[in-house]
Amino acid sequence: MIDTPSAVGSTGFLKENVAGALAYLTFIPALIFLWVMPFKRNHFVRFHSLQSIFFAIAVVIAAVVMRLVFEVLALIPAIGFLVGWLAVILVALAWVITWVVAMVKALQGELFKLPWIGHMAERG
Repeated sequence: MIDTPSAVGSTGFLKENVAGALAYLTFIPALIFLWVMPFKRNHFVRFHSLQSIFFAIAVVIAAVVMRLVFEVLALIPAIGFLVGWLAVILVALAWVITWVVAMVKALQGELFKLPWIGHMAERG
C-alpha cells in the first residue's frame, strides 16, 4: 500500500482536509476555492477542487449517455423498460458511492485520485 501524505495544514479559517471535502459538496465551493487566495495556492485544496469539478462534468456526461441508453432499452418489448431503470439505478448508485468515498478520503487528508479524473486534476 502506498503511503499518502495526510493534510493537517491550515488555509486561513479552514483546515486543508475540511476545505478539500467541502469542494465535493457542489461545484460552487470548488470554484470559490480555486479563486480565493489562501486556498488556490494550496496543492491539496486545489487538487480536490479540480477533481470535484471534473467529476461533476463526468456525471453530467454520464447522465446524458444514460438517458440515451434508457431510451434505446425502453424500445425492447416487455423487459427493456425494467433493464433501462436497472441500469440507471446502478449508475446513480456508483456515482453516489464514488462521491462519498472521495469526500471521506479528502476529510482523512488523502490525495485520493479517481481514475482519469485524478490525473487531470493533478496536472491542473
